[in-house]
Amino acid sequence: MGLKYRIRDQSDFYFVTFTAVNWVDVFIRESYRQIFIDSVKYCQQNKGLLVGAYVIMTSHVHMIIGTNGNRLEDIIRDLKSHTSRQIRLEIEQSNYESRKEWMMPMFKRAGMRNSNNYDFQFWIQDNHPIQLVTEEMFLQRLNYIHNNPVAAGFVCEPQHWKYSSAHDYSGGTQGPINVQLLM
Repeated sequence: MGLKYRIRDQSDFYFVTFTAVNWVDVFIRESYRQIFIDSVKYCQQNKGLLVGAYVIMTSHVHMIIGTNGNRLEDIIRDLKSHTSRQIRLEIEQSNYESRKEWMMPMFKRAGMRNSNNYDFQFWIQDNHPIQLVTEEMFLQRLNYIHNNPVAAGFVCEPQHWKYSSAHDYSGGTQGPINVQLLM
């Protein structure tokens, strides 16, 4: 990872993206989304993860995150490692996953090509962390996150996407992940 995309200051918030290899649309299934949500909640309760905003799309997740505990890069590593293992188990053990024979070879090929993995890779390794040092940067990323489902054509209004912090920022009901409102 180049110098431009590093977590330099643990007291700042960062915009990050977690993407499934080959942009596999794994998060169309509730069980996989719930694994990710539960892992984020665990990191919030036990590792000091602060979530300022998020959206879970079908193949990727955008977040604005910070920490008041462990190093942010360690939290990200643990979160991605845990969700990768749990989603793999869920896919392998699933009787309803009709795309198993399509997805598993893709994840296995990605793992075999990457020396950092043994035989499986779920997430693309680069998170592309962008330090949010100005209000303008923060607002641009927040709007991008919340408008992602609108741009994809899934909903007409950001707060209509269930798996987004747009609920929280619009004054509606709390979404599935606790958010620290940053404005």
